[in-house]
Amino acid sequence: MKHSDKDHVDKILAQWRRERPELDISAMGPLGRLARLRVHVAREQETVFAEYDLTSASFDVLATLRRSGPPFQLSPGELLAATMVTSGTMTNRIDQLERAGLVERLDNPEDRRGVIIALTQNGLKRIDAAAAAHAANQQRLIAGLEPEEREALDALLRKFLATFE
Repeated sequence: MKHSDKDHVDKILAQWRRERPELDISAMGPLGRLARLRVHVAREQETVFAEYDLTSASFDVLATLRRSGPPFQLSPGELLAATMVTSGTMTNRIDQLERAGLVERLDNPEDRRGVIIALTQNGLKRIDAAAAAHAANQQRLIAGLEPEEREALDALLRKFLATFE
């Protein structure tokens, strides 16, 4: 490894090796880098979402509705299943998006007590524009890797994620 290839995590690992050489810190490198990348990527993504007056949370709800296909409607339970948040958090997100005119609550024809969350026309326009900008931003963020490196990283991350899911 050339000196220029060292990153912040390498400095942390060197300190641990010096201070606690008996510890097995082999997992600390990849997990530390994933944690730091998550912060950097999230910051870059939030910047793009903000250009569309969205957050990662509101983008997530709108994108889930958009990906569902026409008529771009899901029950709150289906939205919950597609995300990793509590029902209270989802209700809050839906309330905010409804106030912004991006989604609407409709009566659920299959359950008189329930509702369906639907994209409005403004919501559809907003998520289509934001999704295009998000995809372009993601391409920019990963541009430092060659196509075969991207595929190898994706395969390793898929295998790692499968151990949790």
